[in-house]
Amino acid sequence: MDLISPDLGLIIWQFIGFAILFILLAKYAWKPILSALEEREGTIEASLSEAEKARMEMSNLVAENEKLLQEARVERDEILKSAHDYASKIMEEAKGEASKAGAKMIEEAKAVIETEKQAALADVRIQVAELSLQIAEKLLRQNLSDDASQKELVEKFVKEIKLN
Repeated sequence: MDLISPDLGLIIWQFIGFAILFILLAKYAWKPILSALEEREGTIEASLSEAEKARMEMSNLVAENEKLLQEARVERDEILKSAHDYASKIMEEAKGEASKAGAKMIEEAKAVIETEKQAALADVRIQVAELSLQIAEKLLRQNLSDDASQKELVEKFVKEIKLN
């Protein structure tokens, strides 16, 4: 029960021990503890300011990256549009050239057909002329010396003319 209701002597000795401890701590430990706390506070503040600076740099980098991405998207869209326009232009030119070549081929084919037609007609005319000459030759070879055979031949030609 001495601790619950202490004597005056115990209180004095505890006070003296506390005062000695306080003086020793104030003289030797208080300054190093305070300087260590101040140093730690400074490093914490420096770390916080560095973290804030790093956060600001990161936000700047993110904004810059977004800007670069947007510019890249715009540039990509422009490149795709120009490529599409160029492809359309090339296709139109190819269609034009193909239609010109087709028209030229048709004209050449028509010219060849006309030439072949003229050649065929000339060939038919030559054959008709040859046949006519052969018929005339056969007619002349027939003996037309007597009047009766001449009359018979003329009547035969007249009948053929009327039938046709």
